[in-house]
Amino acid sequence: MDIALALRPSNAVLASALIIALLADLAYPEHRGLLLKIHPVHTCFVMAKALGKPYSSRARGIATWIACVSTHLAPYAALLIIAGRLGVVAQVLISAYIAKVSMSIVLLTRIVDSAREAAERGDWDEARRWVQLIVRRDVSKLSEPHVISAAVESLAESLVDGFTSPLLYFCTLGPLGALLQRLANTMDGALGFKSEEYRNVGWFSARADTLLNFVPARLTALSIILAAALLGLDWRRGFRTWIRYRRATESVNAGHPMSAMAGILGVKLEKPGFYSIGDGDLPRAEQLRTALRIAWVCCGIWISTSLVALLLPYLGRYI
Repeated sequence: MDIALALRPSNAVLASALIIALLADLAYPEHRGLLLKIHPVHTCFVMAKALGKPYSSRARGIATWIACVSTHLAPYAALLIIAGRLGVVAQVLISAYIAKVSMSIVLLTRIVDSAREAAERGDWDEARRWVQLIVRRDVSKLSEPHVISAAVESLAESLVDGFTSPLLYFCTLGPLGALLQRLANTMDGALGFKSEEYRNVGWFSARADTLLNFVPARLTALSIILAAALLGLDWRRGFRTWIRYRRATESVNAGHPMSAMAGILGVKLEKPGFYSIGDGDLPRAEQLRTALRIAWVCCGIWISTSLVALLLPYLGRYI
């Protein structure tokens, strides 16, 4: 079998694999035990931390990125080539597994919803514990409204990092495209800090993640606004806020989904000392319900669009 076709299987294979991966995410959102130990995000993060020594050079950072990403892509490429020789069923299953470890939405939304439940019953220690799982900042030092803001910000930004961006690359470049994006995002999470320790060694990891997420971040902002329209929410305010605040963050990508979400909710999202996005008050715990509804409809838009795009060439034969 042609290697290129094995690495980027047919659209029918990708569509089937995507459906299986999404069902697997619903059934088993959090990897544990052996499946966690061999998860490429976990092993790549550990490897990056071991090789990307603090205070080291940009050259070491580039070498670390290449070493971590290539050693993780290579075995999955080999599996795809082997699956291509075994047949369509093997291709679907291997592609589905790679998609499963490359994109996830259920765990993120469950964490945010758990934080909402804790906050609504007044258990802010529990709410902070949940939110700390999805943000870098120390939430123990944040006010209660800023804890909710951090949850909304991470939900919006992680839609790109963990779902829409790998999904886009899965559909266009195949399973390895999705995995490449996820590994690049992991490298940024491991090394891409602005601190003196990682400013040089994490430079390339931060740039690679920015490049790969540039288009998906903007498309996700638009789909968040479309989701608001479908839900009967104030999408016009979301659009205006997106246009006004999309560059409010130091990250050239993060401000796009966050500003769209802030506008639709009619709130201000704020990381004290770094940025303030939107007009109005900081979000309340109950507004996380609306944010989660928007996130799920946004994902539905991406899933349906992806499946239509993958299957359209086949459907065209019968139209």
